Amino acid sequence: MLENTNSQPTPVDIPALRMGWKQLREDEPMLRARDVATRLGVSEAELVASRCGDGVIRLDGEFADLLRELPTLGRVMALTRNDYCVHEKKGRYENIDITGPMGIVLAHDIDLRLFMRHWHFGFAVRETSRGRELESLQFFDGDGRAVHKIYLTDDTDRSGWRALVHRFTAAVQSPLIDLKEVADPLPAALADDAIDVESLRAGWRALRDPHDFFALLKRHKTTRMQAVRLVGTEFAERVSNAAMRTMLENAAAKEVPLMIFVGSPGVVQIHTGLVVNIKVAGPWLNVLDPGFNLHLREELIVESWVVRKPVPEGVVTSLELYAGDGTQIVQVFGKRKPGIPERDDWRALLADLERAP
Repeated sequence: MLENTNSQPTPVDIPALRMGWKQLREDEPMLRARDVATRLGVSEAELVASRCGDGVIRLDGEFADLLRELPTLGRVMALTRNDYCVHEKKGRYENIDITGPMGIVLAHDIDLRLFMRHWHFGFAVRETSRGRELESLQFFDGDGRAVHKIYLTDDTDRSGWRALVHRFTAAVQSPLIDLKEVADPLPAALADDAIDVESLRAGWRALRDPHDFFALLKRHKTTRMQAVRLVGTEFAERVSNAAMRTMLENAAAKEVPLMIFVGSPGVVQIHTGLVVNIKVAGPWLNVLDPGFNLHLREELIVESWVVRKPVPEGVVTSLELYAGDGTQIVQVFGKRKPGIPERDDWRALLADLERAP
């Protein structure tokens, strides 16, 4: 369990943790591992590690090397999530390029940006979830948060899967892990009145590549949510928190292809293409398409923004959702490639969104 760094961490009671997990599985079989961990007061990585030898194999070695082997598995399901949104995409891992702390997977269906410094713990997991037998590779940050999961499908090469797990199985299958604090890549944000807003606007106006946006935030010691709130309506307009549902339903009806980004600390996962089947179930807004699923906790959205950034082709526009802690929950663009202007039908979808009062 992660504790204050000024005190000694409390040892995890592995038998009690296993018993608690077993009891919760029996009492609430629909509960996901992430929620079980929260109930039991541990990180998800600690919960998974506690089952080493009981359906869980601890992995070791260079996870970049493991990722480079994934094309041998064939079709799998990639899952990346944060506390508010789950992004699931079926396909093959191909065109994998990892250099030092950064990497990319640029396949037809599975499109990832990798930040390898957040890939600290890995496990091969066999479990029963919601009445289904599942096998997966699961990776976690140093503080125990999940960064990425890879699930077998009916089309996965099982012999390749077993060989991969065998190759990266750790020599010591300890059920204990040592967690550590994970530093935020951005410095602590300044108060609103300490931000040089005119300089922020000038820097924003000078952008020519959306990838330079992080450097702009860092230079002005501001968060994404704070920046979009301060920069003004030239670049950001606040819209209703129902905007994501409205946009998805209209995109499905009008067949407007999208790019949907969801990130964990270690991965940004992207869906590019149409969305078709939009469903609401309880607190969840869902896309339930054959190769792509999205699950979004709508009631946890506190701010929604239409954001514009300059590029050589003109402007690119995104719909961005934020949580109360400042997390960017999801970011959506119209489908486009560098060098090609933004789609008019995407801009029309955003123009129809209800503006916030």
